[in-house]
Amino acid sequence: MADKNSQGPPPRWDFLTNHAHVLVCVARDPGIRLRDIAAAIGITERAAHRIVSELVDEGYLVRKRQGRRNHYEVKTKLPLPHPLAEELEVGDLLEVLVG
Repeated sequence: MADKNSQGPPPRWDFLTNHAHVLVCVARDPGIRLRDIAAAIGITERAAHRIVSELVDEGYLVRKRQGRRNHYEVKTKLPLPHPLAEELEVGDLLEVLVG
């Protein structure tokens, strides 16, 4: 079995969207840099920036400037956006994925 932290090739498909992966990264490290999000997920830094901006625009993330870095806060009480999961909150998903 491969080490879960290994940086092998990304899988062909995933149960989670890149938006969910970004939320997991931020929940684990609120001061994470975009380049580190991109590297962890296997996307470009530009794509990571776009996803973070979308999550900020929709209210799922709050971005605060601290010196030269951004610090993020996940709004865990917001409902998941898909109609099949709208009775669940972002925090419910992160509790399963991050603990």
